[in-house]
Amino acid sequence: MNRMLILFFALLISGSPARSDIAAEALLSAGRVDVAITNLQAQLRSDPNDARAYSLLSRAYYSLEHWDEAVRAAQKAVALEPANSNYHMWLGRAYGEKAEHSSWFAAIGLAKKVRSEFERAVQLDNSNLRAQSDLAEFYLEAPSFLGGGKDKARAQAKRIANLNQSEAHWVLASLAEKESNWPAAEQEHQAAIRASGNQASYWLNLASFYRRRGRLDEMENAIAQANHAQMNDGEAWVDAAELLFRSGRNFPAAAQFLQRYLSSNATVADAPTFQAHYLLGMILEKEGNKRAAADEYRAALSLASNFPPAQQALSRLQR
Repeated sequence: MNRMLILFFALLISGSPARSDIAAEALLSAGRVDVAITNLQAQLRSDPNDARAYSLLSRAYYSLEHWDEAVRAAQKAVALEPANSNYHMWLGRAYGEKAEHSSWFAAIGLAKKVRSEFERAVQLDNSNLRAQSDLAEFYLEAPSFLGGGKDKARAQAKRIANLNQSEAHWVLASLAEKESNWPAAEQEHQAAIRASGNQASYWLNLASFYRRRGRLDEMENAIAQANHAQMNDGEAWVDAAELLFRSGRNFPAAAQFLQRYLSSNATVADAPTFQAHYLLGMILEKEGNKRAAADEYRAALSLASNFPPAQQALSRLQR
């Protein structure tokens, strides 16, 4: 059982009142997004000014890939607490995903909002590492007419270095890759691993780089290193499985990573268990085990009944 759910149930048993936001966060970490949304909507009916509930609701819709609903809920959170850095960061992320799934003309306007929200998040709290990293990534990816630029990304890396050396090296690696300086990119990824104290997530960043360069044997070796490295949570197992799946490599290992994650007490909201079930289903389907794949798609939908990829996958198998 997920450790956050254990805490939540312990509070119930003890008779102590559990805050609704703590309960919702535990549900999201357990991947029970349908229940989380129902509870958060009930909470907002009783208290329409609960900014944290709106932010959690936005994150729930975000995990379901319901970008319009994610944006609306995040906008309400920001309107209620405009000085909250994390709320601006999540609104920027929701705008970004909506932009990726919009027409070119609509995406232009949304991209400007992404930059505005990330910059505001950093202004409000310059120690918010995730917001700092999101802003650096925006500068790397966006064209100059939308406020992006390599010089901005390089300057952002210097600011990040004051907070986290490994993350700064990741930004510099991404910048070197943008400039087609493959040796420098590889060196920066390796420096990030060393600076992080051998964290799995930075091994996986290196593995992703190898995948993009078509160096798939080295990608698998980096994933193996990640498997034996320091893991702050179980999200790395999901990321490793997805890398293998997207590369068409070592499906049995990818399935084992996901099974380990799903049976662990290290599930997190950033890697929802319903998405892990869906990915496992995709892997099993590729291996030809359609019955087991369908079971995984059903498991995903039992937690997130409105998750379109799982709905479509199950419908495909049932035709």
